[in-house]
Amino acid sequence: MKRLFSILAIAGIMAFGTVSANNYAATASMATTTVATVTQDETPAQAEELGFHQELKKRFIEGGPGFMGIVLLCLILGLAIAIERIIFLNLSTTNTKKLVQNVEDALQSGGIEAAKEVCRNTKGPVASIYYQGLDRADGDLDAAEKAVIAYGGVQMGQLEKNVSWISLFIALAPMLGFMGTVIGMIQAFDKIEAAGDMQPSLVAGGIKVALLTTVFGLIVAIILQVFYNYIIAKIDSIVNDMEDASITLMDMLVRYKR
Repeated sequence: MKRLFSILAIAGIMAFGTVSANNYAATASMATTTVATVTQDETPAQAEELGFHQELKKRFIEGGPGFMGIVLLCLILGLAIAIERIIFLNLSTTNTKKLVQNVEDALQSGGIEAAKEVCRNTKGPVASIYYQGLDRADGDLDAAEKAVIAYGGVQMGQLEKNVSWISLFIALAPMLGFMGTVIGMIQAFDKIEAAGDMQPSLVAGGIKVALLTTVFGLIVAIILQVFYNYIIAKIDSIVNDMEDASITLMDMLVRYKR
């Protein structure tokens, strides 16, 4: 539930920032238009001063609020989930070698309870797996091994939580862009049919809108793909540390039982 609230909070902040940026860009655009009307003497150098965000807003409005708004929503939600996962994965990353050494020293000096205390005071999935294995180390080693394997699967599921939503938005954004492209082309041909004449001005507007939706959909997919690949690489690194640490724990328990 806390993670859900954090995702919604991040999405709300990003949406609020987008709305504020759009309002600011709209005000700046109106001011620029007013000055151009009064002076009627805008130079090419002044036209080139149009900022990247203003140009992006202009293209976004030209693409139409329907599909472009849905594509923007995919970007906001995808980035919110990606940021939440990156924060969670960074907090889950621990110095595995140091933890293993501390657990081994505590096991030799104070026994199982001392080693469990070290795990309790350490954050991360590796420490949680160690605690579950040590908690069942008083009995059979097979029970401890099964606990380590089972709880390792639980920790892996927590690491991969909500990652599938990012892949969904990666696939959905270009599809929405292509759908906007098809609809824009249909509207362009409808205008040609209504006018009864093949004029370039009738076709250019619809084709422009159609291509803008595709471009923005691809941009959203590229941005989210970068975050997705980073998250997957981070998860793989943590999982590898978990597997290596689990093998080391079982070796320590075998030596302790002798």
